Amino acid sequence: MRLIQKVGLGLGLSAALVAGVAHAQQQFVNVLTGGQSGVYYPMGVALSQIYAKAIPNVRATAQVTKASAENLNLLQAGRGELALALGDSVSDAWKGDAEAGFAKPLDKLRGLSATYNNYIQIVASADSGIKTLADLKGKRVSVGAAKSGTELNARAIFKAAGFSYADLAKVEYLAFGESVELMKNRQLDATLQSAGLGVASIRDLSTAIKIVVVPVPADVVAKVGDAAYQSAVIPANTYGGQTADVATAAIPNFLVTHAGVSDDLAYQMTKTMYENLDTLYAAHNAAKAIKRENAVKGMPIPLHPGAQRYYREVGLIK
Repeated sequence: MRLIQKVGLGLGLSAALVAGVAHAQQQFVNVLTGGQSGVYYPMGVALSQIYAKAIPNVRATAQVTKASAENLNLLQAGRGELALALGDSVSDAWKGDAEAGFAKPLDKLRGLSATYNNYIQIVASADSGIKTLADLKGKRVSVGAAKSGTELNARAIFKAAGFSYADLAKVEYLAFGESVELMKNRQLDATLQSAGLGVASIRDLSTAIKIVVVPVPADVVAKVGDAAYQSAVIPANTYGGQTADVATAAIPNFLVTHAGVSDDLAYQMTKTMYENLDTLYAAHNAAKAIKRENAVKGMPIPLHPGAQRYYREVGLIK
């Protein structure tokens, strides 16, 4: 009887040890995104699905956030493993730009990959009479959530165009979806949204009211004085009623992780993303701009060693 008890006890301990090892091996990947009506969110959800399926013992989630600045601060605090963020915000975070929302340098940030460009998309209601940047003066404008990447872009573009928030009749700090709802209800004249082309919020707006996509001329882009801002074009028919190409600025987005993420996990996150690009492409049209050959271009912070390992394997870096 005692022998049976000992065997039973031994088996029980073995099972507990195996369960303990399995539990210890489980890793969490929290992908920090943005508002649900932007591009970061569907891309983050797609990434979390890729990781949950392809990386052994990974539990992956996608978290709604206020996007770039909040994402980077959360990474620094270890409250996420991966985040999408705008290039200028990443650079400001690394340097510690207090005006941009970073009280001190975020020295734990590490790069994983470049992704796609955000386009500055300034959309006004046709009834507002707004056709140029100068026409925004005296109008009611939403500039994105406070201290978000979009809002930092708004400040930079308006300054380069020779005016500030003080020149507007009203400034709203709202997420994309909320901005659109106010425009539908004639409570806002225009919204500035920094996002991938074909963002759901503006598509929704263009089906509800007549819109004007306001150009950001190349000379204004040049006056921003930041290499992250490049002249670009919103192609005709990106949105309903937009029948011509519209000049604007584009800013690259990056996938960022932090130094506390293991080299193996960072390697797996990089590798599995590039092996499952079709899933990302299906999540949002903007993701189709993600190409492995561009992965390290313009990266404003040091690459994570795990990502470096993958890029060496595929011959992207030496």
